[in-house]
Amino acid sequence: QVQLVESGGGLVQPGGSLRLSCAASGRTFSSYAMGWFRRAPGKGREFVAAITWSGRSTDYADSVKGRFTISRDSAKNTVYLEMNSLKPDDTAVYYCAASSYGLSRGPLGYNYWGQGTQVTVSS
Repeated sequence: QVQLVESGGGLVQPGGSLRLSCAASGRTFSSYAMGWFRRAPGKGREFVAAITWSGRSTDYADSVKGRFTISRDSAKNTVYLEMNSLKPDDTAVYYCAASSYGLSRGPLGYNYWGQGTQVTVSS
């Protein structure tokens, strides 16, 4: 079992930045690929970014490529999502997830999920 807790969400103006954190506990964190998803009001869950267990490979949705960066610190059992140049369309609840299968863009590829953290981009 892996427990995931997100933090770092909040209200930010367009063009601003936020860094989300996802702290993991339980089974060996370093053996899991990690992903970030988001759900905007009235929409389905959307893939944002993912990183392999080693941290050597990453994947990003086209909508965030060049603005968001995913990283992980296995010593701290934490994965991060650095978000820059934020837009109102980035407003959503952001979830982190752990996968024993490897990099995946689909929610079904993830075994464990956090509760989510709200990000609101508005002036």
